[in-house]
Amino acid sequence: MPRHFVFPKNHSDSQNYYYFSDGISTDELKRLFNDVALIPEHRATTVASDDSAIRSSIVKWIPQNDQWSWLYDKMINMATIANNALWNFDLQTAPEQIQFTEYHASQGGHYGWHQDIGPGMLSLRKVSITVQLSGPEDYQGGDLQIWQGGDNPIDAPKGKGTVVIFPSYMMHRVTKVTSGVRRSLVLWVGGEHYR
Repeated sequence: MPRHFVFPKNHSDSQNYYYFSDGISTDELKRLFNDVALIPEHRATTVASDDSAIRSSIVKWIPQNDQWSWLYDKMINMATIANNALWNFDLQTAPEQIQFTEYHASQGGHYGWHQDIGPGMLSLRKVSITVQLSGPEDYQGGDLQIWQGGDNPIDAPKGKGTVVIFPSYMMHRVTKVTSGVRRSLVLWVGGEHYR
């Protein structure tokens, strides 16, 4: 009788996401908005294009310094909890800056279907972290949708301070904001290449 020698491995849930409904407190949000107001803004682009048909938003880049270390620590800690619960990726680093993003209805704010991985440094991303900074009363449309396969993408949980975490290879989008402004943070955590 043939035998199969397979080393035991931890199982993962590679097409699932994790979230914290109150990941960022009201006081932390006030502190964040006060400090981020001083950072210059830029029109968002993608690696392949600056076409507003693909992405229309305004971004600010939050520096990795002592002033912002509390936010980096908080987001990375939540990513670690999610990773340990679902994916067991080998996470080692978060070399990129946190992206503060605004999607304005007046500018057709949206971001079409995409993955957060790509060439160069982007190939090292493994976990994407999104922090919802606007309440559902602040805007309409602007749903963060994650595609797990099949015909129907899921709408990620909303709510000011909600943190949604998912593997960076998962397809996702922000639907068009039809009124108001949707604000969020994004950070990527990664390490060595998948193997």
